[in-house]
Amino acid sequence: MKTPLISLTLKSIVLAALLSLGVMSGAMTGPAHAETAATASTETPDAKTPDALANDVAGSDVANVNDHVENPYGLGALWAQGDMVAKGTLMILGFMSMGSWYYLITKLVEQRRQFHQFNRVLKLFVPTATLRDGIAALPRNNTYRVIAENGEEAVVQFEKGLSKEITLSEWTTAALNRSVENLTSKLHGGLAFLATVGSTAPFVGLFGTVWGIYHALVAIGVSGQASIDKVAGPVGESLIMTAIGLAVAVPAVLGYNLLTRRNKAIAGCARRFATEVQFRILSGKVEAEQELPRHGHAAAAE
Repeated sequence: MKTPLISLTLKSIVLAALLSLGVMSGAMTGPAHAETAATASTETPDAKTPDALANDVAGSDVANVNDHVENPYGLGALWAQGDMVAKGTLMILGFMSMGSWYYLITKLVEQRRQFHQFNRVLKLFVPTATLRDGIAALPRNNTYRVIAENGEEAVVQFEKGLSKEITLSEWTTAALNRSVENLTSKLHGGLAFLATVGSTAPFVGLFGTVWGIYHALVAIGVSGQASIDKVAGPVGESLIMTAIGLAVAVPAVLGYNLLTRRNKAIAGCARRFATEVQFRILSGKVEAEQELPRHGHAAAAE
C-alpha cells in the first residue's frame, strides 16, 4: 500500500514544480515582450497617407525638372562665361548659318521660277512658226525671251556687214552662248558662299573648342582641383563649339550640291532653247526687220 502512495506523492511534486516553472517563465518573458513592442513602436516612423506620398513624389519630380532646366554646363553658360574670342566664334558661326539658309532658300525659289518659265516656253514659244512670233508670245519677264531677242539682234547685226568675215551660224552661236552663260552665271551667285561655309565651318568650331579647352585647363590648374566635376563641365562646353560648326557646315554642303545639280538642269534647258532659236534663224524663220529690236537700239546708237 505504501508504494502507490509514494508514486502519487512524487507525481504531485513534479506537477507542482512544472507549474511553478511555467508561471516564473511567463512573468519573466512578459516584460521583455512589452519592452520590445514599446521600442518597435518608438522606432517605427509614422505611416504616411496616400496624399502625403503623392505630394512627396510630385515634389521630387519638380526638383528633378528644376535640376534639368538649371543646367550649369549648357550653351547659356558657355556664352555667359566665355571671353571675347569664344563669343566672337559663336557669332561667326551664327552669321555663316544665317547666310547659308538665306542663299539656299532664295536660290531654290529662283530655280523654281526658272523651271516654271521654261514650261511656259514649251507651251507658248514652241508652237509658233517664226522667231518673231515666238518672242511676241513670251511674257516680258521671261528669262528665255532675252535669249531669243539676242539671237534676233545677232541676225540684224550680221546683215549689216559681218557676212563677209564670218558665217551666220558662227555669229549666232557665239551670241546665243553668251546669253546662256549670262543666265548660268546669275544662277551660280551665292554658291561660292555655301562652298566656303561648308569647308570652313567645322574648323571654326574646332578653333572654338581648342580655345575653350585651353582656358578650362588653365582655370583647373589655377584652382588646383582636377576632379571629374571640375573637368567635365568646361570641356563639355568647349565641345559644343565643334557640334555647332558641324551643324552649320552640313546644311551648307547639302545645299551646295542640291543647287549645283538643279543649275545644271536649268543650263540644259537654256541650251535646248538656244538650239531652237538658232534652228529658226538658220532655216530663215526669223522675219527680222532692218531696224534693231528693242534691246539693241541703245547699242546701235553708240
